[in-house]
Amino acid sequence: MTETKKDRPWLFRTYAGHSTAKASNELYRGNLAKGQTGLSVAFDLPTQTGYDSDHELSRGEVGKVGVPVSHLGDMRALFDQIPLEQMNTSMTINATAPWLLSLYIAVAEEQGADVSKLQGTVQNDIIKEYLSRGTYICPPKPSLRMITDVAAYTRANLPKWNPMNVCSYHLQEAGATPEQELAFALATAIAVLDDLKGKVSEEDFPGMVGRISFFVNAGIRFVTEMCKMRAFVELWDEICQERYGITDPKMRRFRYGVQVNSLGLTEPQPENNVYRILIEMLAVTLSKNARARAVQLPAWNEALGLPRPWDQQWSLRMQQILAYETDLLEYGDLFDGNPAVTGKVEALKEGARSELAQIDAMGGAIENIEYMKSRLVEANAERIGKIEDGDTIVVGVNRWTEGEPSPLTAGEEAIMVADPAAEADQIARLNTWKAERDEVAVQAALAKVREAARSGANIMPPSIEAAKAGATTGEWGDVVRSTFGLYRGPTGVSKNPSNRTEGLEDIRGQVDAVSDKLGRRLKFLVGKPGLDGHSNGAEQIAARARDCGMDISYEGIRLTPEEIVKAAQEEDAHVVGLSILSGSHIPLIEELMNRMREAGLGHIPVVVGGIIPDEDATRLLAMGVAKVYTPKDFELNRIMFDIVGLVDAAPIAAE
Repeated sequence: MTETKKDRPWLFRTYAGHSTAKASNELYRGNLAKGQTGLSVAFDLPTQTGYDSDHELSRGEVGKVGVPVSHLGDMRALFDQIPLEQMNTSMTINATAPWLLSLYIAVAEEQGADVSKLQGTVQNDIIKEYLSRGTYICPPKPSLRMITDVAAYTRANLPKWNPMNVCSYHLQEAGATPEQELAFALATAIAVLDDLKGKVSEEDFPGMVGRISFFVNAGIRFVTEMCKMRAFVELWDEICQERYGITDPKMRRFRYGVQVNSLGLTEPQPENNVYRILIEMLAVTLSKNARARAVQLPAWNEALGLPRPWDQQWSLRMQQILAYETDLLEYGDLFDGNPAVTGKVEALKEGARSELAQIDAMGGAIENIEYMKSRLVEANAERIGKIEDGDTIVVGVNRWTEGEPSPLTAGEEAIMVADPAAEADQIARLNTWKAERDEVAVQAALAKVREAARSGANIMPPSIEAAKAGATTGEWGDVVRSTFGLYRGPTGVSKNPSNRTEGLEDIRGQVDAVSDKLGRRLKFLVGKPGLDGHSNGAEQIAARARDCGMDISYEGIRLTPEEIVKAAQEEDAHVVGLSILSGSHIPLIEELMNRMREAGLGHIPVVVGGIIPDEDATRLLAMGVAKVYTPKDFELNRIMFDIVGLVDAAPIAAE
């Protein structure tokens, strides 16, 4: 009997980066030694949004959700002793993708690598940033132009590189239904390919279609999620064939990497997240014809704070056990011909086609950012409402909430704390870098970037020249901002109340009563200080407050504490609500509270929400914050009652 030939396993990755390039390099080399087979680089928010570590907006954000990379020296340190020619590197970078890829190429050349052999991916999907994650810099059209500049450059110079990773991951995190996730991601890919057609030759175009990859989310409803992946495969094949006339089946292959859902990770009973992560991984590995090419798994404790290396190792071992200890890779597709699966796949495809046709008829993805954003906010409101009502059961959160305390969360080192000295260290090295470089060469190179941006020439060659000359991320970002202009994306939260006011009668009555006492409508200012663009929570709080009858003010993301205090003054707010998920809550709230008092607004209650450890919550309350909310506080109506109570208890003299 012949031995069954096993399939090769997918790439094993963990999404990692923090504090400094040197610390992250040590983490990467440790993970590679443990059996990880590809790198997935997380950059901090200043790097993602094109600011240097010493910029006002970077305060408190440096090294928090990823690694800071301000210049060639940082990139050099990040990949020290890691041969890039042999590596498959995924970089989760979007607005600054041309710049970070330029730095990567510059380091590879320094290592003596053959650049044409470099393998990896830049996410380079700006459209989903407007919809869900918020790390955009400039308006949609110039952003699309830079996406396709990167694609055209890689075609000529980095033939093994994936120039774009269409990212539906964050769409699901923002509340997308499976049909919306399919449609919005495919609409993004269509927008990019339509634009790219004018930048590469007809004979090269099929090869570029073949290099587009996807980055997908898999949630807990793993049968639906597995069927969604099969639907993605079939719809992409259909679009490539019918819209673009791609005849080679290899070029129509749906190639995707995945991180399973972080949205569903719970703060209560966090040990249950291990099971959730495993079940979600099955959705993207069980079906051979729709299996992920690369998988990275969150850690069980990400709803509590930064995972430690041990937590990431645990998730890596989960992949290795499935790939090497089970017999999964010895078989063909387990679901072909299954009527339940076929029926679900067809239903998902039909729903996605309908949504795609609507977007297409309205002018495509770039023209319909606001429409897609509002659809996501509505879908997320529905999802949260079902958890609040108990229609969707979440174990340990809204059912079976009594349990034994977890020994995994005991002790001060249960989660990793960002090095408080890392920001100052990063800024000091940035200043040294600037002092020692050839300033004339830097300015000359940046002038070429500006000229390319203005003229429409490909932005990659001058960006690589600027990287080698020693320009910084903030300087490259400033050129982009000054040339293309700044952009503030739609919030998806309309001023008009939704139809979902059932069950809000009591809270609406209290809002009316307090508003009568105040002599005007209760004013609630919602703000997101710093660079954190994960706005889902802020949007849902603002929308529910609106539906409860409050007068809301929510202008979206990326505000300085000074701007929020000014808005509170101008809007004559009765309460201020702040959302921060990047871990920068202590320095940002401290500055905001000081500014509130200096402006004579110390009487206005401030409430804060985010991924905030207990000891940090205690510090925030000591600063004068009225209430602190974390992911366990999923009942939005309870938060609304708290807000009304805070305003009602405020001294009349404050008015």
